[in-house]
Amino acid sequence: MKFLRLADLDLTNQRVFIRADLNVPQDDSGAITEDTRIRASIPGIKLALGKGAAVMVTSHLGRPTEGEFKPADSLAPIAKRMSELLGQDVRLIANWVDGGFTVKPGEVVLLENCRCNKGEKKNSAELAAKMAKLCDVYANDAFGTAHRAEATTHALALAAPIACAGPLVAAELEALGAALLSPKRPLVAIVGGSKVSTKLTILDALADKVDQLVVGGGIANTFLLAAGLPIGKSLAEKDLVPEAKRIIDKLAARGASVPIPVDVVTAKTFAADAVATVKASTDVADDDLILDIGPKTSALLADVMAKAGTIVWNGPVGVFEFDAFAAGTASLAKAIAQSSAMSIAGGGDTVAAIAKFGIEKDVGYISTAGGAFLEFLEGKTLPAVEALEQRAKA
Repeated sequence: MKFLRLADLDLTNQRVFIRADLNVPQDDSGAITEDTRIRASIPGIKLALGKGAAVMVTSHLGRPTEGEFKPADSLAPIAKRMSELLGQDVRLIANWVDGGFTVKPGEVVLLENCRCNKGEKKNSAELAAKMAKLCDVYANDAFGTAHRAEATTHALALAAPIACAGPLVAAELEALGAALLSPKRPLVAIVGGSKVSTKLTILDALADKVDQLVVGGGIANTFLLAAGLPIGKSLAEKDLVPEAKRIIDKLAARGASVPIPVDVVTAKTFAADAVATVKASTDVADDDLILDIGPKTSALLADVMAKAGTIVWNGPVGVFEFDAFAAGTASLAKAIAQSSAMSIAGGGDTVAAIAKFGIEKDVGYISTAGGAFLEFLEGKTLPAVEALEQRAKA
């Protein structure tokens, strides 16, 4: 992938428009309850300021109705927090599309919720043309929205005088590219989740690339069925057993494999205080729920991680939120942390597991994206990335 980087440009006295992802959770009063995305945007803003730029930042927040701005849609709480993090005033600008405001080098302004602008979600070229007049350089630093073709993520990248990737997007693309486009072998992918149907296209795409495809959670139960093993009353999609068999066969034809659990942790009910019982995968009873992988399987997967060259992790292998069924994911996390492989992890549950087991510093790259991360794994073209690549060729 070839794209311009904000870090490589001369930004002296340039008007820089940064599309960030500041879509943070808020409570009923509008107070920010978790500011990771705001903090993640600060390096890109500081980079532009340090290079002498006048900086404009915008983002979506929530799901506003275009053309119908409401107080609940406002980025005012974000402007306040950003001011605190930057140590300087960040003005909030409303009704900014047609200009009428000034930003001096060294200043930062926050442009009100971009999804309130008519034409944003429809990727309006007319809207993008107006926004392009506001800046000399456009920087996309919102990888979490890269899978959406919207005016501030796609059309503006094509219309702005110069379009580049901010440091967050650049780091994400470099990590994902290294992991999937030119990986060090063996390449191991871990895909967890409740349903095969939601991850089928990802599993299918990875089956063409990986050396081992580790499945976890409810997905693993469907693969256990495909291997002819009992799963009791566990969550599974029996109608997709043929698809699971096809993926197993697809990998086998390449000399690759899907490691099937040899033991599991079961319970009679889905509850935090349920009694956990370790059983061989062949011994699951009709009234059992499989809620985690067993210690023998954990040891086998730890060996896989130790020998891997590249690890891509998306999803836990058990109900890690319940301590009685967290050992499998904890063991996997430890194995990934101790492996010398290049590791990249993404997805809300995966990030939560990484935090729970304290391995943040031991994972090579933790993706900030959800949908964009998954679509990249599927091999899909991300509109925002495609636009940056197109501009780099111009």
